[in-house]
Amino acid sequence: MDSIQIKFIDSDKTVTCAYGTKASTLLDNFGIPIANIAAIRENNEIRPLGTNLLVNAALEAVPLDSPEGVMIYRRTLSFILAIAAKKIFPSDGVYVGHSLGSSYYYTLSSGDKPKDSDVKKLEDEMRNIVKENLPITFKYISYEEALQLFKENNQMDTALLLEQRSTPLIKVNVCKGFMDMYVQPLLERTGLLCSFELTPYGDGFLLRFPGIGRGDTIDPFKDEPQIFKVYNDYKKWGKIIGVRVVGELNSKVGKRTISDYIRIAEIHQARKMADIADRIFEKKDKIKMVLIAGPSSSGKTTSAKRLEIELMVLGLKPIAISLDNYYRGTAETPKDEKGEPDYECLEALDVPFLNQQLQALYRGEEVTLPVYDFKTGSRKEGGGKKIKMESDNILIVEGIHGLNDALTNTIDRSTKFKVYISALTQLNLDDHNRIPTSDNRLLRRMVRDSQFRGMEAAGTLKMWPKVQSGERKHIFPFQNTADAAFNSALDYELSVLKYYADPLLRAVKPGKREYAEAVRLLAFLENFAPIPPQYVPGTSILREFIGDSEFKY
Repeated sequence: MDSIQIKFIDSDKTVTCAYGTKASTLLDNFGIPIANIAAIRENNEIRPLGTNLLVNAALEAVPLDSPEGVMIYRRTLSFILAIAAKKIFPSDGVYVGHSLGSSYYYTLSSGDKPKDSDVKKLEDEMRNIVKENLPITFKYISYEEALQLFKENNQMDTALLLEQRSTPLIKVNVCKGFMDMYVQPLLERTGLLCSFELTPYGDGFLLRFPGIGRGDTIDPFKDEPQIFKVYNDYKKWGKIIGVRVVGELNSKVGKRTISDYIRIAEIHQARKMADIADRIFEKKDKIKMVLIAGPSSSGKTTSAKRLEIELMVLGLKPIAISLDNYYRGTAETPKDEKGEPDYECLEALDVPFLNQQLQALYRGEEVTLPVYDFKTGSRKEGGGKKIKMESDNILIVEGIHGLNDALTNTIDRSTKFKVYISALTQLNLDDHNRIPTSDNRLLRRMVRDSQFRGMEAAGTLKMWPKVQSGERKHIFPFQNTADAAFNSALDYELSVLKYYADPLLRAVKPGKREYAEAVRLLAFLENFAPIPPQYVPGTSILREFIGDSEFKY
């Protein structure tokens, strides 16, 4: 029998084992507690513990408390919830929705609100499955068998998703006789799911779990009513328009009706922005400044420009101010825990100077806006354009700290209107496999970095965890303070981004640490039928990332 060499990166140990050895039989070589291992990283690709090792490989453990391990934990929770729901709601489907803090929101497919007692039964059944410590395996079945299986189990959204696939074999996860399409690795056994809870919420319930870096601790729930409303409105709209899941979007591509859908999606989004402009105009005698903030690649810049146009339609004259021009400079920027400049912290901005200029503008004085040169890491001599506020002017201030009142600490809160921008996609892969909103933004960022900054996909993937860490510190804690929330996601955009991102991701080779994330995103994009970019309107937010926008940036 052929043998292979396995090098364990964590313990710096090398062993010889038989071809086809299961990774799960080698866990004691990693040098960390076996109960803390969620999966393995084989030659930089994350795989389940049940993987058969077929080549010489470098192996690393994926700890449960790592970012990757946390996502594996959450996917596995969703999987056993689907199993339990088959018993508790035998005549009804359970749909996973959006995230809400460290929770996923679920509803019944019938639209009925589940009884609190049924939610408790569902949680009890999940805990029974955990207590049984059942194995979670994966296998391949034929395309025809998978199609028949999902239809018989009334998993019609999953069956529809298969229309985009053309492979003869379909990978599925298996536990307690239940099969579901393999999306990403799951834990090896149900007994590892020690921390979760179900809580009635809205017209459904929340599946709650520990946050990143919180171990087994489930923090008290912090409601986000404004974000929830935006999500819920878009979910209802998606149901009305007939695009709730990726398979329904793919059907429109296949039937050549996608151009009509794109127009509808763009007009719907434009109306949402017009609604925000109307709210601002109603208080035009009081509001002097609109602050726009959101996480990376949420489309803040284009959203700001579109809001300016909507306000101009109503007779106001917006003046745009970019917070990027108020950076103190590289020499004065605070350092992070690694000793590197932390450009995302509030202290990286010259807050006193910003407030000085805002106060002057409020008094009707003329100011000269600064201009920051990112190449030199300092402000340009002479500054930029001169501005002065008249009675029909309104300031539009855009930047990641816009929602934090510490940014404009000398300005009366009643004169400010804060808008939170984020890409909150309402699409699911199917009834219980959701699309993380951060994936939407990551793909936007990757395409933009390539189009306009000459950065390879591996570079974007490498910096993304730090970007997300900054968002958790500086943006998400303030999202509930916004006066309005705007969803910049377009449900068709992932099919367009696939056109650009697919070749970028394929350029990330196995020797790079970022290969695991590239493989994950490629597998994710495989579910989407591509949409050529020529279908995207010139004023679309998506143009901020793919290019050829009618706006000037």
